Amino acid sequence: MIRFLEYRHSDHAHLRRGLVELFQDAIASGASMGYWHPLSDSTAQEFWDATVADVEAGRRLLVVAVDEVENVLGAAQLSLSERQNGANRSELQKLMVHRNTRGQGVGKGLMHEIETIARQRGRKLIVLDTAKGSLAEGMYERLGYQRVGVIPLYTVEVDGSQCDTVIFYKALT
Repeated sequence: MIRFLEYRHSDHAHLRRGLVELFQDAIASGASMGYWHPLSDSTAQEFWDATVADVEAGRRLLVVAVDEVENVLGAAQLSLSERQNGANRSELQKLMVHRNTRGQGVGKGLMHEIETIARQRGRKLIVLDTAKGSLAEGMYERLGYQRVGVIPLYTVEVDGSQCDTVIFYKALT
């Protein structure tokens, strides 16, 4: 059974190792997350510490997918615009699903939970970007996200190659 938890600071201690391993797995399996493989424990821990600080400050939401014994299966973040004219929008960031659980609905469940929470917080728009050709690209389309366009040569990979990114949005009703 998969559960989706809106992350609270009290969750940090017992989920921290699982979140670090999830991030390392995402990078090792080729996800475009702003970091290169191999991702050290300390870099992954710093990333999650900064994320938790943003959650505590109310700038970000974090949803974590766990199994019945609270092993971390996936996570997704929603960055909340702090601008007066942006109180209606948010940006999905860092959707990760452990490769051992891909294809089991974890990503779709995380997206459903993120959208539900965004609506509850008065957000009417979610924007996101993903690597062109990634598995996530097709999932976002199936979930009703509209493709805005492609930005060529958006990221530089560890081998020096460059990758395009695709921009999506979804108006929440």
